[in-house]
This record gives sequence, C-alpha cells and structure tokens, in this order.
Amino acid sequence: MITTELKEQLSDHFDAWDELSDAEQRQMLENSQLLTYPKGTNIHGGDSTCAGLIFILNGTLRTYMLSEEGREITLYRLKHGDVCVLSASCVLSTITFEVHIDAEEDTQVLLISSACFSEMFESNESIRCFSYKLATERFSDVMWAMQQILFMSMDKRLAVFLWDELAALGSKAEPVIHYTHDQIAKYTGSAREVISRMLKYFSEEGIVELSRGGIKIIDKLKLKKIIG
Repeated sequence: MITTELKEQLSDHFDAWDELSDAEQRQMLENSQLLTYPKGTNIHGGDSTCAGLIFILNGTLRTYMLSEEGREITLYRLKHGDVCVLSASCVLSTITFEVHIDAEEDTQVLLISSACFSEMFESNESIRCFSYKLATERFSDVMWAMQQILFMSMDKRLAVFLWDELAALGSKAEPVIHYTHDQIAKYTGSAREVISRMLKYFSEEGIVELSRGGIKIIDKLKLKKIIG
C-alpha cells in the first residue's frame, strides 16, 4: 500500500519527484510495488536482468563486481533513502559494465518497473537529469573503490574501511563494528585470510580489540595515522 509517508520520503530523497505532474506521479506509483528482499537475496544478476529503479526504504543493498574466478569486489553500499539506478541499467545505454546487487540484510524497497522508468526517462527531462546525476555519483563511488584496490596498501584500505564504518555509527555509539572477516574481505576486495592477518596485526598494535561480537576501535589516533 502506497502511504502518505512513502510519498513524503519520495519527495525528500527522489530529487525529480516534485518535478513530476500529478499524473506522472500516479503513473509511477501505479507501476511500483513494495517488496521485502530477505538477507542474501540477489536482486540484480549482472546479466540482462533489469529489475527497475529501486528506492530503499530500510535495509542495505551491496553492489559489487564478480571476476571469472569468483572474487567479489564491492563497489558501494546503499541504505535508507538511496536510489539504485544500476538495477535499471537497461534504460541507461551508457552503462555497459555488469554489476551484481545483493540484500545485505532484510531490505524493504519500492521497486519502480523498468518499463515505466524507461517510458518516463524518454519523456521527462527531470527524470533523465536525475538518472544521469545518480549514475555519475555511482561512477564516482566505483572509481573510489578501484583507486583503493589499485593504489592503496592493504593496511590503509582496512583502516579506511574501519574509519568509515566508525563514522557511520555516530559519535555517541560504542565504537564496535559488527562484521565478519569474510564480509570485510568482500567490502575491501581482499581475501578473508588477509583480513584476519591484518586485524591481528592491528590488535597487536593496540588499534583494535577483537572478539566474536565484533571489532572494537580502541585507538582512533593510531587508526587515523595509518590513513594519513
């Protein structure tokens, strides 16, 4: 059911929403569905699939590339209020690389059909501008991910990841990051064994404290020093 609260969220986070006429807004909502993707669900498979435009209501989606050897390289993650345009890559002819999109946790979304999005993309300049702006932002995320993998040492990549996750927790939260070594390896484009060795080194240096429950940052200054 499309609620007033949902329409307000679209107005707040979907930049082109308020530029649409009432008829166009109705058309988009009539061609949308509320879905919940269970944790681990593959939403976009990197081939010819074209799910549509995804507006994230809660949860987290991870976008990544997959090598022929099965190695995953995380490009970016999307959370509440974000819009996923690569799930409708069939509409944007300039996007030619293949990506996969998985639900990192149980994730509720509003899925706008690719057919509706394609029609509005062709007929509405605001939708086109919004789409290209989003694609540009995501491409910047991709370039940042590639820069880390190609030019940063592993200790710096891990430190950047931990620092970003710490910032996302907020200053009042306990500085504990709840990810497995395997998850961190996927996020940083590394291997679990490498992450385990590096975290052990960080622990020996007094930067983190490791436990089954997560990774606690105990020396922010040392962590920041690694980043430079």
